[in-house]
Amino acid sequence: MHTSRFPFAIVAFDLDGTLVDTAPDLTAALNHALGQLDRPPMAPESVRHMVGHGARALLRQGLEATGACDEMLIDRGFPLFLDHYTAHIADHSRAFPGVDTALDALTARGVQLAICTNKLESVAIALVDALGWHGRFAAIVGGDTLPVRKPDPAPLLEAIARAGGGTAVFVGDSITDTDTARAAALPCIAVTFGFRDRPADDLGASALIDHFDQLVPTLAQLGA
Repeated sequence: MHTSRFPFAIVAFDLDGTLVDTAPDLTAALNHALGQLDRPPMAPESVRHMVGHGARALLRQGLEATGACDEMLIDRGFPLFLDHYTAHIADHSRAFPGVDTALDALTARGVQLAICTNKLESVAIALVDALGWHGRFAAIVGGDTLPVRKPDPAPLLEAIARAGGGTAVFVGDSITDTDTARAAALPCIAVTFGFRDRPADDLGASALIDHFDQLVPTLAQLGA
């Protein structure tokens, strides 16, 4: 397929729960922080539904689920979480099946790839590098890159601009992502296997995919 025939110049992706199953390492870091704060551990399946709003929000939800929570306790726990997570960022995190093949197919079509995540930018870059993806993405915008984060559309629009601008689509896994795309007036494809907190049909995505093998054909249909 020639580049001119592909409908999108840029495909931007969420990171956690979309490109990568980071739940095992996020759960380990959260449970490390909770343990240091005399709280019981949480099961990975519970943590999956909490991901998407950034590390501090994840810690807040973990503390609220295991007892009382205030800002001072979050301030105490945040460095415990972050230090453990960055030291073990890809111990068990893996790209979802078909991701690399889909990214290769898009690159072969001349598409620029970008990441827009609520992860801290430095942590997102560290994860991308740990997975062997250094240089694969034209832009990586994190939750602290701008003064606002998703679902504000500004980070997504910034990622698209940094990737060169042009017709774009966002691929995510949660209501945060679909809300972000809607606010940016962009189509959004949602994966059905991510970290969402509601049924995939309730996300309001332009299209759903069950596997990354479906991404390129779905993009082509979406842009037709």
